[in-house]
Parts: sequence; structure tokens; C-alpha cells
Amino acid sequence: MLLATQRSTRRIPTDKIFKIIATVSGVYVLAVIVLIVFQLYSESHLVWEHEGLGFIIGAEWNAVEGRESFGAAPYIMGTLVTAGLAMAMGVPVSIGIAMFISQAPKFIAGPLSIVIDLLAAVPSIIYGFWGLLVFREFLLYNIEYPLHDAFGESVWLFSSAPFGLDIFSASIILSIMIIPTISAVSREIMMAVPHMQKEAAYMLGATKWEMFKLAIFPYAKTGLIGAAILGLGRAVGETMAVTMLIGNATGPNAFPQTLFQPGQTMPSIIANEFIEASPASLHLPALIGIGFTLLLVAIAINIVAHLLVSRMLKVKEGVINA
Repeated sequence: MLLATQRSTRRIPTDKIFKIIATVSGVYVLAVIVLIVFQLYSESHLVWEHEGLGFIIGAEWNAVEGRESFGAAPYIMGTLVTAGLAMAMGVPVSIGIAMFISQAPKFIAGPLSIVIDLLAAVPSIIYGFWGLLVFREFLLYNIEYPLHDAFGESVWLFSSAPFGLDIFSASIILSIMIIPTISAVSREIMMAVPHMQKEAAYMLGATKWEMFKLAIFPYAKTGLIGAAILGLGRAVGETMAVTMLIGNATGPNAFPQTLFQPGQTMPSIIANEFIEASPASLHLPALIGIGFTLLLVAIAINIVAHLLVSRMLKVKEGVINA
């Protein structure tokens, strides 16, 4: 009894130290986010005072002193459209890759997993150069021209004359970039599903697809959503590869209306014009304001993802929907 009391006494300082370290770490992360938000807003407050709500919903982009007018709506829409297209193309492929690797023999799954992990570490500018110098020409002559010739007059998405530097090509490169991240996380989640759960599905006579549907997806769905959100975060914030392939239109011309038109995203407009922006004009505050808007969009995406996952994990009638 005395020994147990002594051990408990010795643990107390350790527990307190751990609690202090954990609290400080949490406060540090929160403080960094608050400081970033405050700094971005304080550096961009001039453009908010000048444009007001028009900075979010406006489309004009004129940096000439005396005639300055800034609107971020085309770049916000460009970011959301390219990220959405990338997710629509990349997530199914990523899930399919993860399904294959999780059930493949070790001599195949091992090397393939290493290759996918290496692809996730490739710098974005390498993807951009490859897309610009190699993939663009293939895409232009084998996909964009045939789609435009076949459906350009009847389907508005393909009505613009193809050039190869457009929303479509940037979205495809983005989808390729997010596939390694989503597939790697999804693979680990699927492999973490208890083996007995898979065997139970097979014992009931399930096919391999039915085994995934009945045993793996219900167990791993929240993790798969989290993997998709990680990919979405990279797609929304990607800069260099998109800047090299999206065509970099400005003003109303950057509004995404067709797949084959040049566009612009929030990260790409900052990368293109930040060096030329003068601190004495509204140009630099406008670009910082776009950065502030991008941060708010990223925070909103994470909040929505957190609420979605929390809803799926909610306990209903004593059963965990995981």
C-alpha cells in the first residue's frame, strides 16, 4: 500500500508537466493561426476599405495607379473549379489504387507503395514542367481538339478554342498531384481494417467487390473522407504547377465558363504579380487580401470536413456509425 502511494506521488509531477506541455502546444498552434489572420488582414485592410464587399464579388482587376480596381471573384471561382475538377478525377483513381494495393500480394504491394510514396514527394514545379513541356501537347491534340470538334457547338463546356494552357489541363495536373497523397492515406486505412471483418464477408459468400462494400468501406469511410480532404487542401493551395498551366487570365476573362479557356486561381495570381506589386499602391494590399481570402477558404473547408466526419462518427442509439 505504501509502495503504491509512493508511485502515485511520483507520477503527479510528470502528469502535470505533460499537461503543461500539451496545453502550451495547443495554444501555440492557435496563436500562430490568429497571428497569421491578423497580419494578413492588417496588411490588406486598405483594399478592404477601398473596395468593401466588392473585393469578394467584383471581377475587375486594374493595377494602374489612379484607376485601381480589384475584384477577387474570378480567382476564387477558379480555385474552387480547378480543385473540384481535380477531386472529381483524382479521388476515384486514388481509392482504386488503394483497393488494389491493400489486396495485392506483398511482392507487388510493397514496391508499388514505395513508388506512390515517392510520387507524393515530387516538387510541384516538376509536375508543372512536365505538364507544360510534355503533357500539354498530348492533351491538346488527343483530347481537347477532338472534344471541341465533336461537342464544341452543342456543349458549352467545350465551346472555347483549345490552347492547352487552360482550366482543364491545370485540373488534370492537380488530380495527378493529389493521387499519391490520397491513395497512400487510403491504403493505410484499408489495411488497418480487422482481418476478421474481411474473412466474415467472404464466409457469407461475398465477392471481392462486395467484401469492400460490406466490410471495408463502412469501417474506413471517415478515414477515406479525411484522406480526400488532405488532397483537397493540396489542390486548393497549389501554386507553381497551376501557374504554369492555367493560362493566367485576369479580370472578367478569368471567370471559369468553359473547360478550355485560360483562368487563374488565388495562389497563381499572387505568384504572378507579387514581385511587380508596389507597396505604395493598392496592388500589394489586394494580393495580400487574396491570400487572406485563400486562408479563410482553407479554414472553411477544414471546418466543413470536421463537421462531416463528426456527424458520421456520431453515436446513434448506442451504435457507432464508423
